[in-house]
Amino acid sequence: MLFGGFDHKIDKKGRVFIPSAFREELGESFIICKGIYGKCCLCVYSATEWEKLVEKIGTLPSSKSSAVKRFLYDGAFNVEFDTQGRILVPPALREYAGFDSDVHIIGMDTNLEIWDSSLWNNENEQNTLESISAVMEELNF
Repeated sequence: MLFGGFDHKIDKKGRVFIPSAFREELGESFIICKGIYGKCCLCVYSATEWEKLVEKIGTLPSSKSSAVKRFLYDGAFNVEFDTQGRILVPPALREYAGFDSDVHIIGMDTNLEIWDSSLWNNENEQNTLESISAVMEELNF
C-alpha cells in the first residue's frame, strides 16, 4: 500500500527523487501518465496496477473506452529508477502537470500522484476538516 506525502525538487533535466518506501512497492519498471481524475497531476502505477487499470478501461463501452485510452495512452511512459532513486519525467508530462521546481509526491493506496507543489497547496486547501469529516461519517468510521 502506498501512503504518505513528500516534498522534493525536480532538477533541470526533469528528474525527481522517489522515496524508498514507494520504490519498493513500484518495482523496477512502472508507468507514469497524466492524472486521470480531472486534476493536473501525474499518476504512477506499478506494472500490476497498470494492468488492472487497463482491464477496467476495457470493460467500458467502446465509445467511452476509446476516449479514455487516447488520453491515457498518449501520455503514458514506461520508466525506471536511476542509481540514485530518481525517475526522469518526460518533458510532455512536466508541461502537462505544470512542474516548476518543487513537487509533492503522495501515496494514494494503489498508485502515486505527483503534483506541482503550488497546485498541490491550492488543491489541499480545498479539503477542510469539515469536508473530510463528512466523508468519514459516510463510512460510519
